[in-house]
Amino acid sequence: MGAGVVGISTAWFLARQGHEVVVVDRAAGAGRETSFANGGQISVGQSEPWATPSSPWKILKWLLRDDAPLLFRLKADPAQWEWGLRFLAECRPGRWQHNMRQMVALGRFSQQAYREVRETVAIDYDHRAAGILTLLESRREMAQAARRCRALARLGVERHLLGREAMLDIEPALETMAGQVAGAAWCPSDESGDVHRFTSALAADAATLGVAFLYQTRINALLREGGRLAGISVTGADGHYTTLTADAYVLAAGSYSPMLAASAGLRLPVYPAKGYSATVPIADESRAPCVSITDESHKLVFSRLGNRLRIAGTAELAGYSTALNRVRCEALLSRARACFPGAAHWDLAEFWSGLRPATPGNVPLIGRSAISNLYLNTGHGTLGFTEGPGSGKALAMLIDGNAPAIGFEFFQV
Repeated sequence: MGAGVVGISTAWFLARQGHEVVVVDRAAGAGRETSFANGGQISVGQSEPWATPSSPWKILKWLLRDDAPLLFRLKADPAQWEWGLRFLAECRPGRWQHNMRQMVALGRFSQQAYREVRETVAIDYDHRAAGILTLLESRREMAQAARRCRALARLGVERHLLGREAMLDIEPALETMAGQVAGAAWCPSDESGDVHRFTSALAADAATLGVAFLYQTRINALLREGGRLAGISVTGADGHYTTLTADAYVLAAGSYSPMLAASAGLRLPVYPAKGYSATVPIADESRAPCVSITDESHKLVFSRLGNRLRIAGTAELAGYSTALNRVRCEALLSRARACFPGAAHWDLAEFWSGLRPATPGNVPLIGRSAISNLYLNTGHGTLGFTEGPGSGKALAMLIDGNAPAIGFEFFQV
């Protein structure tokens, strides 16, 4: 259930292990919702939870700002308030460190899964294995980044600090704004690419392996009988209701997973975090970045996708609305213009928003649920592209009874 990068990766690995697989999604094709126009980063080096010891104070400071990097729009929504309280609990130092270990372990496993995919099938998704630079404006940010680099090194991820000159050696397009930053953090093993192109191409290859796709099919409810699912109620593209049955079911419906799980009596701590992106055609290649970049102060990312530049970021916890906030859209372009003047045709920007399924600690739910034949693969937040193939491979292994030895605590009843 779900044809985003997580669901398609799960289907592909299951099919390669010999399973008969059917993918169900309400969209007209793979990767049409949250896996459509994200920041394009595959960023194990940025596997840090939102819930840090300093996060509550930052959120209070940003509460009334429409252009805030992380924005809570408080609603009369019990699920939002419950998620928020759990988020605060995850901000404790011990929890933050634990969650970071989990995210890095899954991210590194996913890097291996990406290599397996590329070695198996030719997929063109504007992939760049050029690392990710994180811009640091102040000495304070440099000091914080140094601590993160040491923490990541203990977890097996190479990330180190660079001065301005070394930063420009890696990305000359940053010359215009070099005087505005203190330096950068550099993770050479990180990558970038187009999540929609990757997901669509992997779905096409899955079809050659026998995977069936039921697109434009709405999932109405999970039909539970005792401790098992008896099927799922769906409405097909022709408008007719029917029940689909299987030996096992995988819930990979992103932010909509809690709604479907609730129909079977399960409560999942997943809440939508709306993200924004702008995609612009490149006007001057010499001024546009080739390396994917994270702007730490503004919580934005810049990724080169062929002849396009993708600018993405922000997180808005405001329920299930995907409406575009013009203030937040313009904030993306304003910062991009300042960083890379003349690089793109800014007036031709295409804006997008998507709902990222976030757990309070940013650790996804992967494993078997309390319903014996229902498996979960959801809650990846901003790291769905980073963790997608690894999550898919891991769950496929779990379904076959082989838990990956990767230091990740898979979901258990």
